[in-house]
Amino acid sequence: MEDNNLKNEVQAVLNKFPSQTFAVEEIADELGYHGANAFTLIVQTLAVLEREKTVIVTEEGNFKFNEENEKLEGIFHSNPKGFGFVNYDDDLDDAFIAPGNTMNAMNGDTVEIKIVRKGDQKSGKGPEGKIVDIIERNYEQVVGEFTRTDDDQGYIGQVKLKEKKLINYKFYVVGVGLNPTPGEVVTAEITEYPNEEHPDYMVGIAKEVIGSVDDPGIDILQIVYAHNIPSQFPEDVLQEADAIPEEISEEEMKGREDITDQDLVTIDGESSKDLDDAVTAWKLPNGNYHLGVHIADVSHYVKPGSLLDEEAYKRGTSVYLTDRVIPMLPRRLSNGICSLNEGQLRLCMSCDMEINPEGHVVKHRIHPSVMKSTARMTYKAVNDILESDDEKTKEKYSRLVPMFRTMGELHKILYKQRRRRGAIDFDDNEAEIIVDDNGHPIDIQVRVRGLAEKMIESFMLAANETVAKNYCQKHVPFIYRVHETPDGERVKNFFEFLSAFGIDIKGDPDHLKPKMLQNVLKKVAGKPEEAAVSVMMLRSLKQARYTDQPLGHFGLGAEYYTHFTSPIRRYPDTMVHRLIHHYEDNGMGKEAKAKYGNLLEEISVHSSKCERREVDAERDTDAMKKAEYMADHVGEEFDATVSSVLKFGMFIELPNTVEGLVHISRMKDDYYEYIEKFLALVGRNTHRTYRIGQPVRVKVVNVDVDQSAVDFDIVNPQDTPMSKLRPEHKNNGSHGGNRRNRRNVGDKKGRGKFNDKRSRRNDNHKNNHRKSNHKH
Repeated sequence: MEDNNLKNEVQAVLNKFPSQTFAVEEIADELGYHGANAFTLIVQTLAVLEREKTVIVTEEGNFKFNEENEKLEGIFHSNPKGFGFVNYDDDLDDAFIAPGNTMNAMNGDTVEIKIVRKGDQKSGKGPEGKIVDIIERNYEQVVGEFTRTDDDQGYIGQVKLKEKKLINYKFYVVGVGLNPTPGEVVTAEITEYPNEEHPDYMVGIAKEVIGSVDDPGIDILQIVYAHNIPSQFPEDVLQEADAIPEEISEEEMKGREDITDQDLVTIDGESSKDLDDAVTAWKLPNGNYHLGVHIADVSHYVKPGSLLDEEAYKRGTSVYLTDRVIPMLPRRLSNGICSLNEGQLRLCMSCDMEINPEGHVVKHRIHPSVMKSTARMTYKAVNDILESDDEKTKEKYSRLVPMFRTMGELHKILYKQRRRRGAIDFDDNEAEIIVDDNGHPIDIQVRVRGLAEKMIESFMLAANETVAKNYCQKHVPFIYRVHETPDGERVKNFFEFLSAFGIDIKGDPDHLKPKMLQNVLKKVAGKPEEAAVSVMMLRSLKQARYTDQPLGHFGLGAEYYTHFTSPIRRYPDTMVHRLIHHYEDNGMGKEAKAKYGNLLEEISVHSSKCERREVDAERDTDAMKKAEYMADHVGEEFDATVSSVLKFGMFIELPNTVEGLVHISRMKDDYYEYIEKFLALVGRNTHRTYRIGQPVRVKVVNVDVDQSAVDFDIVNPQDTPMSKLRPEHKNNGSHGGNRRNRRNVGDKKGRGKFNDKRSRRNDNHKNNHRKSNHKH
């Protein structure tokens, strides 16, 4: 027994039972260590822990965990009113931090806290904490318009902050470094954070001018810089990309299977330029299907340790923002030698599958190959063939039409198989924001996913699962895309919510199966409560992420899952290809396993952070552009739907996916009370009732483009349906209730979203396939 190991083991026992006292013998029994030598070592270890104030000695001479000394690390989520919450454990309620206990931490800071009052389940109050240290700052720089005012306190000017979580702060610029001109948009490094002397402002140095406030597209560029997304490739990276030949050489084709004789097609949006997947399918004599999914072999060009690899890792993913794409790889690769362009030889990684009529993969091969795309198809063209039976399109692609019909058959088989095992199908509307040459939004169109989009999704999911299962069963280090089973407490809360609608769920919340949630959706399909149930179900789920552990994908009902199909735009996919090559070239022995084994966890964590950064930037851009679009429609009325109901009002969604708030202060026809159990607002006198999914007529009354905020009024509230719902008047405390509700409190008007739709669609569309047509 090493002293350090024993110390950790003793601590673990005391931490596990924090309210219990232990004699030395009991700790020894718990650890399974016996004998005089072990006893002595445990006593010595306890003496060290007592000196460190990790344990305390009771009057009886026993030992107990020192709860007063417990420090926990987590992320601080601030509220404009001065308080906040710290998320320190995914399975526990967030700790409430009172205004006087924040140490002036800012939103997103990694902090250390002490629990000053434990949570009480009976009263509904969560734990309360106090920040004792700020470990890592979330913000290192800010971006915004440089201004000069009469309130510059001796500094050379200010940076106007637009980000919602920074809106309560001012930012003063010191005279060191750049001296910008008012109207220029700058980045500025933070040198002084809010503190006791100046809790409401920061100080920093202007570092870079990124444009003028009047430049077209500068608004989106500000968001890019605010999220620290690299937008320009360094010159040496571009030079490395330019040195890569534009043609495939004979040498590069050696050791690869030649599949140029197969009918391989890419199927993407009309404006896509980075084509990284091609497919083929045919019926086999035994009644099974052959499905070939062939993916651009980016890892052949992006070598470990190269400048291209370092830059791709830093970016993590391509970023798609309304009118622009910030690619993970230089365009010479993403749109050139790595893109599976029609009629051109390309290196790829192939996953060939034999699938039976029940939708099970009965045989597979994963291998490097060389291919040539037969046709660059679009979703529209394939939908014209399969759904519209369009004669002109069928004639144009007459040789390929039978294959497309086979693909359509196979998709239906794969889809049914996923449904049988419990895959949860959330099919959200996705909007495309149309902008003019100046970046001003002129239209918002809702995309409808046709058979072609769903078909490609099925094929990519099948390939991702097959690759993950293959390498998991070979017990080698690998990267997986996981979506863990929700924790029991969240599920119990969801089941309690369902009981309010008379929906009784059979099954153990601690051992939830996807099929159980799928059955819930079936029960409410087409009913008034469908929207509310869908929203609450989404809130109970965890977020998908990357890891080196095969933890399965709950939402897809898949035991094994990875991301193999988009290496042009996602670093984990490139890494998966690199691992496939590595094991093929070096075998799967101890030495081969060791090369990447210790790196994959770090790569997974970093990739998950980059994905979150991309989703946040896209969400912020969409919200800003939607607000800008609605600014041209103030005073107009729209038919809409209630998308969220909270204590402070309702979020309303228009058919074009624009969301805005009806604040409770604007609902003057009655005094409305919030009934959490039913997610409803009910008028105390009129009994008018608003619930999720309810149709309403609204008027646009205000738009704040800087804050991406749209305000609505209810038109004709007298037409609102009534109910017999009554609130339960309980004193639940100021910070009790569901921690997800607490964490997502928004700005001073109470704005905030529980789930952005992108994060919950992570793996349900074309392998989360966001190309220049902005599809997941």
